[in-house]
Amino acid sequence: MDQAARGAAALSASKYDEAIKHYTDAIAANATAVDYYIKRSTAYQRSSKYTEALADAEIAVVLAHKRARRELIKDAQLRRGIALYFVEQYANADHILGIVKKLDEKEKTLQIWNLKISQKLKAIPEDDERRNVTVKDVPDVELPTSSSTPKPAKSEEKAKETAPAAPKPVVPTPASKIKHDWYQNNENVTFTLLAKGVPKDKATVEITKDSLSISFPIQDSSDFDYTLDPFYAEVDPAQSSYRVLSTKIEVTLRKATPGVKWHSLEGDRKIETSTDAPAAIPSHILTDKTNETETAPAYPTSSKKGVKNWDKVAKEDLGDDDDFEGDETTRFFKQLYKGAGEEQQRAMMKSYQESGGTVLSTDWSSVGSKFVAPEPPEGMEAKKYSG
Repeated sequence: MDQAARGAAALSASKYDEAIKHYTDAIAANATAVDYYIKRSTAYQRSSKYTEALADAEIAVVLAHKRARRELIKDAQLRRGIALYFVEQYANADHILGIVKKLDEKEKTLQIWNLKISQKLKAIPEDDERRNVTVKDVPDVELPTSSSTPKPAKSEEKAKETAPAAPKPVVPTPASKIKHDWYQNNENVTFTLLAKGVPKDKATVEITKDSLSISFPIQDSSDFDYTLDPFYAEVDPAQSSYRVLSTKIEVTLRKATPGVKWHSLEGDRKIETSTDAPAAIPSHILTDKTNETETAPAYPTSSKKGVKNWDKVAKEDLGDDDDFEGDETTRFFKQLYKGAGEEQQRAMMKSYQESGGTVLSTDWSSVGSKFVAPEPPEGMEAKKYSG
């Protein structure tokens, strides 16, 4: 199998770095093969190396024109238009895809890319330079030749293996230039934040069923934060994932209900809050004082019927019925009462009844010798009733 065939196999298997290597070797042997540049441009673009993808596409266009083959010209220009889109030259990309349409109106991918470009152009200001067409139909590029790309000597190849070239530093994208894009299928929504140089070890990506939060440090301010809340529809966080790459953060959101079409990233639906956790008891209802020291009970009351026996009231009103059914608040009081001592039970019944349900105390020494006045919540008014 020759290098071009190996490159095609690697590209088909999404092994883009391997495909780039094989097509580079194939170009070294045949520097004027249009298809090699088109395929290597594709591999560059899919591995987010957009500048290299554009360079290969432009060489392919020039070589295709030299051969005067319509199909090759169309394929090279299509690859060029896609590469221009990814380097954010949207007007240039639109112009080049117009050439592709003239060459082949039935090109099946044109509709998708035209829609993407149209959305990008709508989102940028009128005076943005990305709205200007600056490209030529046939670019001015220096063509490589077989003599200009000689195969390195074995000693040079060995040196390259032992001393790989240092990667070019990536300049982080300023906050004002960070953009985003998204697309969907029946199962997933793919969200992309176009930001170069995001530090993987300092980036935070949080996915819940209703929201997405992305945060990372940048040069021109302390932190960059991006939030989607709520989503247009629920997602499955356990099946969702993200990648922090050199030029972008890519988030794959698994739809909780496959087949639901999102019309936007965010929606205005109501989010249900969890009711699993028990509600906290307001301080004006429950005072957390206990005193189990045995004291002689005193039973003052404001009731017109006279002094009440709170031991008897406690046993009659709440009893020991384990099968009691009621709302959660009543059930909570029931459980609290059941676990209390006799003196605490008397205090609970007295404070709760005399205060009209606005105070619940377990401290008999505080409530046993006095009438427990109502303490309604702020903004509410206690009403008197006969005891």
